Amino acid sequence: MTTRLARDATPARARRDPGPRGVGRTGPALLVVAGLLVAWQVGVEVSGVRPQVLPSPLRVLEQGWAYREQLWANTVPTLQATAVGFTVSLALAWALAVAVDFSPWLRRALTPLLVASQTLPIIAIAPLLIIWLGFGLAPKVVVIALVTFFPMTVGLIEGFASTPRQATSLLRSMGASRWAQFRYVRLPGAMPRFFTSLRIGITYAVTGAIFAEYVGATAGLGIFMSVQKNSFRTDLVLAAVVVTALLSVALFALTFLVQRALAPWSRDG
Repeated sequence: MTTRLARDATPARARRDPGPRGVGRTGPALLVVAGLLVAWQVGVEVSGVRPQVLPSPLRVLEQGWAYREQLWANTVPTLQATAVGFTVSLALAWALAVAVDFSPWLRRALTPLLVASQTLPIIAIAPLLIIWLGFGLAPKVVVIALVTFFPMTVGLIEGFASTPRQATSLLRSMGASRWAQFRYVRLPGAMPRFFTSLRIGITYAVTGAIFAEYVGATAGLGIFMSVQKNSFRTDLVLAAVVVTALLSVALFALTFLVQRALAPWSRDG
């Protein structure tokens, strides 16, 4: 019965198993990217623009491969900061969302604060965090948490609140406790929205880590970009941008594997 209630609490569109689409899903995007790269390459060759201004895609690839060891050495700290910061943000989001779901008073008290947290100018706060917390891991964790906490928390809160009243009423009529209602209906029903917000948060996490490193760090892709920019190595800056994009895409794709393993009923088409 609990499985059926969980499925009833999940939107019908989210219950459809789309199955693997492979090239059918990624083909159009790959064609657009390939077209843009070709246009970029041809445009650089025809215009004769200097590599310091706009390197060609081939030059970015060649220089990125030539400096692959440096890129990897700076990618590892960025991944570490992203993993730690996002884990902290995820834990806080879950704790707050569950507390808000059990307490209407907390919802009224904290929702305005959550919205207000998104008005904080990260570009102004990040340098202050460097002053307060130094150049270590702590300021990066705080920046990542500030960037990713809001979408995941709101996604969970709205997911819990979207549970059909019929399902909770049925469990209540059977004598189920508030915790049982949460465990068997509200929690499974919130998974589609949670994983949507998780994908938004994980891509923001990489960007937040890069930005924090760009402001001040001893290692990482952000500081690598800053150093290469000051040396007018636009090709290496773009190579680091490509690595950053690949990291974001890989982490984004990883969320689908996690969803398939933990909440297969919540996959959306």
